Amino acid sequence: MAIQNKTMLITYADSLGSNLKELATNLERYFGDSIGGVHILPFFPSTGDRGFAPVDYEQVDSAFGDWSDVERLGERYYLMFDFMINHISRQSKYYKDFQEKKDASSYADLFLRWDKFWPENRPTQEDIDLIYKRKDRAPRQEITFSDGTKEYLWNTFGEEQIDLDVTKPVTMDFIKQTVTQLIAHGCDLIRLDAFAYAIKKLGTNDFFVEPEIWDLLETVDSFVKEQGASILPEIHEHYSIQFKIAEHGYFVYDFALPMVTLYSLYSGKTERLAKWLSMSPMKQFTTLDTHDGIGVVDVKDILTDDEIDYTSNKLYQVGANVNRKYSTAEYQNLDIYQINTTYYSALGDNDQQYFLARLIQAFAPGIPQVYYVGFLAGKNDIDLLEETKEGRNINRHYYTSNEIAKEIKRPIVKKLLALFSYRNRSQAFDLEGGIQVATTGEHQISITRYNKDKTVTAIAKLDLKQLTYSVTENGKAVLFD
Repeated sequence: MAIQNKTMLITYADSLGSNLKELATNLERYFGDSIGGVHILPFFPSTGDRGFAPVDYEQVDSAFGDWSDVERLGERYYLMFDFMINHISRQSKYYKDFQEKKDASSYADLFLRWDKFWPENRPTQEDIDLIYKRKDRAPRQEITFSDGTKEYLWNTFGEEQIDLDVTKPVTMDFIKQTVTQLIAHGCDLIRLDAFAYAIKKLGTNDFFVEPEIWDLLETVDSFVKEQGASILPEIHEHYSIQFKIAEHGYFVYDFALPMVTLYSLYSGKTERLAKWLSMSPMKQFTTLDTHDGIGVVDVKDILTDDEIDYTSNKLYQVGANVNRKYSTAEYQNLDIYQINTTYYSALGDNDQQYFLARLIQAFAPGIPQVYYVGFLAGKNDIDLLEETKEGRNINRHYYTSNEIAKEIKRPIVKKLLALFSYRNRSQAFDLEGGIQVATTGEHQISITRYNKDKTVTAIAKLDLKQLTYSVTENGKAVLFD
């Protein structure tokens, strides 16, 4: 199934029911036409990071089901799967073969070998300081071979996630083989997780290294296009990088919208939101929440530093049960530039503010992605957070089928389902159409979406101070209650 201009749900295989079968049943039973696509977060056998340390892409984790369960979802929804282009598990058959046979292994070139990367007497401390890294030390991990010898491999993320060397033919063969078989099982959109880290080059910060990163994207895109699918590069950084990617014709993420929307609702001011919506590309997926925290770095220079500080501080002040320590190393947080919370609780569990946030997302350029906790207006899961001491688990509640049946009856959830059902069927949100944004006062904003031939026009008018709104399509009121 090709990508559709319909709302995409983001969920783990076991978050809306205990497995993929229950997921499919619950989506069909409760969510109706509010969802057109599903991003199933990593469902492969994995040894860490909630699936992002894959052992084997050829299998579905048996706890979730099998490929027939995935393909069943693909019969009703367009699907996105993750491919971790930067790394793979050290429990994978590739790593184990390399560990056993060292240079004689067919996969010896699959991994980025630290000592072979650096010239003699390198890296210096200056080299290490230059690296854009997720740790407070050199991104390397020691491997002990079966013959007792040792060396280091690049290791950007968690202990289980060993970096691949994307410059080698064996790695490109692995990439092509993997994405091809994922597409064969119904994947329409390959999400390239952590792709900006994949290129390492001397004298750079090893993050989004140009021009090599474009060569990598073009090569992977060619593999995927051959099979009739598309790629979505995932990156959290300055919005200008997303714009560069968009200029190359790829789908991008709008990771700035979450903070811009929070700032606008906290302050009641519309100027920053209006400017951002006006300049955003149409070929994008919008987010307010994901399986990670709310990104802060993505919004730099869209909001001023003072406005970013104001928004972050206000979040901790009004966000239900949000504590600063949940986004620190004490709670296993790798990225100090993300804030761990559900979006609903970031708005103080306030139904009216939360609906306005989703209304803004529905009218923003691009295709909405809505995280499963967000679709159910979920509160912070403090119990899961404290049980696991994992900061991001505050926004990773496991819903049983019975819970979903209960949550779906809440007025705010009913309104969200109605909103995104409307968004999915209206022709006004044509990606080849346009958007006009106007501020009619400090607190009022009007967002107009129209299709390519301008025969269908939808207008959302919001007052962010009074927390009121109206929606019309071709002059007729659209109601969500």
